[in-house]
Amino acid sequence: MMFEDEPDKVPDTLALLEQLHDMLEKARGLFMSASVSVNREEFGAILQDAIEALPTELREARWLLKERDAVIERAQSEAGRLMEAARVRAERMVEKNELVREARRASEQILEDADRQAATIRHEAEDYVDRKLAAFEVVLDRTMQQVQKGRERLDVHAAMPEAELEDTDDEGAFFDQDL
Repeated sequence: MMFEDEPDKVPDTLALLEQLHDMLEKARGLFMSASVSVNREEFGAILQDAIEALPTELREARWLLKERDAVIERAQSEAGRLMEAARVRAERMVEKNELVREARRASEQILEDADRQAATIRHEAEDYVDRKLAAFEVVLDRTMQQVQKGRERLDVHAAMPEAELEDTDDEGAFFDQDL
């Protein structure tokens, strides 16, 4: 199911992965095995939804980075505009000493305010993007953990000889020191 035509209906990847985890936890165990039985179609559909949602979340993260850059650029542009306005204002006040001193003081204040405002906007944009990227990192980490758990389960079953999968008796044990 593709979500690009309906961006409001894009599922949350974390929610889909948690749904898969719940499905595995609630799955019925197979007799004499660590394996479980899950509905392949249902599990596959949820997994496909998660896979399809990842590119959307990646695009959103990239968009956030671009938006951050645009905010920083606007702040720098505004700072430049404010600096130019301060210069123009200072030049107009050059006629008298007191006016010159006042112009310098005002221009310095304007520049400090502009720098402070630009820094604040930049920090807010960076914090926002960092929070979004951290949330995305959590989703990716959980995905990796789920994939690793699945691979470990597959490795355990692939490494077990068929004889160990069958019912074993204590009477036929080679080493019986625990009996």
